[in-house]
Amino acid sequence: MLNATIISYFSDICQSMGTFLHFTIAILLTFIHQAESRSVFVLKGQDVRQDVQENFKLKELEVFKWRFRSTNIVRCTDTLTVRVSPEYNNRVEFSEGNFSLLLKNIQQNDSGPYTAVVSGDKEKTIIEYLLVLQERVEPPVLTVDSNSTINDTCNVPVTCRVQITSVTSSCNSRTCSQVGGESRGAETSTVPLLSVYVAGGSIICNHSNQVSWAIATKEIVELCPMKSDSS
Repeated sequence: MLNATIISYFSDICQSMGTFLHFTIAILLTFIHQAESRSVFVLKGQDVRQDVQENFKLKELEVFKWRFRSTNIVRCTDTLTVRVSPEYNNRVEFSEGNFSLLLKNIQQNDSGPYTAVVSGDKEKTIIEYLLVLQERVEPPVLTVDSNSTINDTCNVPVTCRVQITSVTSSCNSRTCSQVGGESRGAETSTVPLLSVYVAGGSIICNHSNQVSWAIATKEIVELCPMKSDSS
């Protein structure tokens, strides 16, 4: 009886470990699959080309497809017979030479995952793109805080603003230090970057995303004429 209890106990442990291992492997495979996807940022109205990015060749009886979500945009057989989905007529160009896909006049509904797949005995994903559409950023407004006094070292309090977002900084002739507001990196977020810095004798307010940018400037010599002249 005791031996049966022990055997049952270790059996339950092994089953639990097996379930945990299976779950862990599933998570790792998910991460690997996500790593294969590439984000592409596009300005609204522009064209974008998506490449297979490898020396790809179709084998006999295989079919190559570019797919948007669950819709097949283009089908290409091993004899290079190409069929474009009717809803994408005059909106895409497909190259039989390198299997690239040119998307024209990108609009909001075009945002999402694009996948190059090959169907034969099995279906294989070649590459996946995540297309992210962005609007052109609006010009920012750079103002000097009129309630603050510019001190002897010429520290100028300025605010860079766009819509409901702003960044307040203290700037001199060399650098700016942020003292308030919010700013997010354009490299890691779809939220536009709002930043303030000094370059070429001017305080620059830069509003940018991955596809466009706009600036507002104020010359330091105008804000600190006496300090600039003595320098």
